[in-house]
Amino acid sequence: MHTLRSLLSLLFCLLYGLLAAQPMPRAVDPANPTDRPDFYKATLADIDAELRAMTKGTYRQIAESPGGLPLYAVYYGEKEEFHSQANYNSAVAALNPAFYARKDATTKPVIFFLGPVHGQESEGLVGLINLIHIAETGKDYRGRDWTQLQHFFDQFRVVIIPHGNPDGRRRSPYDTFVGLPEDVMTKYGQGTKLDGTPWRWPHAKALHPMVGDVDILGAYYNDNGINMMHDDFFDPMAEETKAILEVAKEEVPDMTVSLHSCSCTPFVIQNSHVPLFMKKRIADFAKGLNDSFIRKGLPNRGGNYSLSLADDDPEFPKASFNLVSALHHATGTMAFTFESPHGTIEDKATYENILDIQLTLY
Repeated sequence: MHTLRSLLSLLFCLLYGLLAAQPMPRAVDPANPTDRPDFYKATLADIDAELRAMTKGTYRQIAESPGGLPLYAVYYGEKEEFHSQANYNSAVAALNPAFYARKDATTKPVIFFLGPVHGQESEGLVGLINLIHIAETGKDYRGRDWTQLQHFFDQFRVVIIPHGNPDGRRRSPYDTFVGLPEDVMTKYGQGTKLDGTPWRWPHAKALHPMVGDVDILGAYYNDNGINMMHDDFFDPMAEETKAILEVAKEEVPDMTVSLHSCSCTPFVIQNSHVPLFMKKRIADFAKGLNDSFIRKGLPNRGGNYSLSLADDDPEFPKASFNLVSALHHATGTMAFTFESPHGTIEDKATYENILDIQLTLY
């Protein structure tokens, strides 16, 4: 009996050792949702189809990504001559920004929409494809009339980069995160380390370029691991970043909107590295936009929403000089980030909500 017990104990230990040596199975990710409605145009193929169908606007390729994909810019309205004789910062130093761009009450406003530079954030792409469709037809892809919005294209110069990071968009296995857990978006948006743990915000910005300790390269980055939102703007590493800045310098936009998403209600992020008068303009715009969301019954930040006008932390920098900061300092534009909900389980936005939020912004 003693010998039998010893044998059974030995067998148990051997089996336990074999089981413990086996890797734990990874959780199975949910599938890319199949209920995405036709109006929710969220893919690179949707961009190509929309550009081919254009008759009123024009477009051109402005860069090629490391993954060999085209970066496009779309243009509506005639480009005016601003009689530039200096770059923006030199003109400011000369105490007259008109040396960079001469504008007055007769000059058409220039609006620049920068589509997502983070590939998993497809919501801005959905909005911009619908916006181009409105410019062309007066209706969004649901068939709803936006004639008033279409008329603005006759009064403005509008420049649209539908997507700022085609590599990341192609690499993301999800075209939408509506109804999915935020963790799935985090996994494929910000990526994972070699041990399988997620990088997560803000540590997803702690390694740049994102190379080395990488299992899944998140869609934040292009195929070279560059996050365009935090490129080296004094010596840009990504061709996409260079092209975005060149478009802005050529077009001299009065307003620039960088489109992003998170598991959140929609909001504007203040540009921390601009003069006080510009912060006030952004804060006024943000409040007016949030009030519009409230009136329309869309997800919003509540009636007391306001943006800070304060300077950065006096002891330690906590607000980065990012792409929207660089766009202001290159051109003087009123540049800010807009965050849309993804529609995750946590933020609960629907497909309809997301498109209406985007079109209300425009």
